[in-house]
Amino acid sequence: MISEPSARIAYVVKRYPRYSETFIVNEILAHEAAGLSLEICSLYPSIDTHFQDNIASVRAPVRYLPGEGSKVATFWSALGDSSTAIPDFWSKLGWFKKAEVREIFQAMALARLVRERGITHLHAHFGSASATVARMAAQFAEIPYSVTLHAKDIFHESVNAEDLRQKLADASAVITVSDYNASHLRQQFGTANLRRIYNGIDLIRFPYASPAERPPVIVAVGRLVEKKGFIHLIEACHRLVQDDRSFRCHIIGEGEQEEELQGRIAALGLGNVIKLLGPCPQRETIQHIQKATLLAAPCIVGKDGNRDGLPTVLIEAMALGTPCISTDVTGIPEIVRDGVTGLLVPPADVPALAGAIQLLMSDPLLRVRLAERARSLVESDFEIHSNAAQLRKLFGVVASPAPAPI
Repeated sequence: MISEPSARIAYVVKRYPRYSETFIVNEILAHEAAGLSLEICSLYPSIDTHFQDNIASVRAPVRYLPGEGSKVATFWSALGDSSTAIPDFWSKLGWFKKAEVREIFQAMALARLVRERGITHLHAHFGSASATVARMAAQFAEIPYSVTLHAKDIFHESVNAEDLRQKLADASAVITVSDYNASHLRQQFGTANLRRIYNGIDLIRFPYASPAERPPVIVAVGRLVEKKGFIHLIEACHRLVQDDRSFRCHIIGEGEQEEELQGRIAALGLGNVIKLLGPCPQRETIQHIQKATLLAAPCIVGKDGNRDGLPTVLIEAMALGTPCISTDVTGIPEIVRDGVTGLLVPPADVPALAGAIQLLMSDPLLRVRLAERARSLVESDFEIHSNAAQLRKLFGVVASPAPAPI
């Protein structure tokens, strides 16, 4: 094991920061609280217009690797002296000959940064471009790399199975965020160095409150994309309105389906019932969840195979004491256990979703029972500091907590 201060980890991500990837920020903050020295290496700058407030607490420097538009001179500058800075460079070209040119540029720059900054381990989030670059750079710099797989990088129709197999084989550790994912990866790739470590949250930021007395409000949080299933939530709300139920529904997030969802709300005459609130800072999102009767996450498998792994918002809502309704997609039943820690309905089943919403709205005792058990599960399995410590063991790092500020 490597102990501080000699250990230095670089997180490799496609874009940083990203509004929707709070799980990465949670992980980095937990490492920093334990005294780990980190750097963040991003393939591209952010294209988001809103950011979560806890990003400001991250101390790690962010470095953007040269990508599209890089000149040949940039490549050679990043490469440096190939005979010393990056041993056997040319002999390593074979196994990534299909990589895009910009990824080679980025790997060269990252490998040089590894040498200059004394980085001892690379960790990539997602098995796509970030893992491609981390894998090449690790080979060039002769250090280990690991990768966390989520969902799109496993199940989307664009995933190249052989490419992913090679990335997993070369990684010192492969992490994924649900038992469902782990089972799939073992069956498809026989991954021997695989660990399931759940995404976690800082429970101090998500205090429990009883849901016994709350106004009839449904909240949903996520990117406005097909896999979130929000179109089915709108249809379920329409059924409840037809049954003369009185409530409000707030959907938080932005995405490519915004116009479609807004059009459907208007077509069904639900403008006074359902509001698309757009992206909100995490502090405001927490307040919306705390005030709601329930959180709905009607996830589905998209036409392109894309799906959620285990939405962080479910963990957050369950920590806050807000009962959850979701579907049995991928790893969701590992946290939303039907009738125990929440309610599950079949994907895209509008009548079942409407029935589950009505049940929770009308039964405060059920809300409390589900919420108490859900909070207990989050405390035992989804606490970020405990889960981040498991990651550090896989990185080969022993860290010491940073001293408290005077």
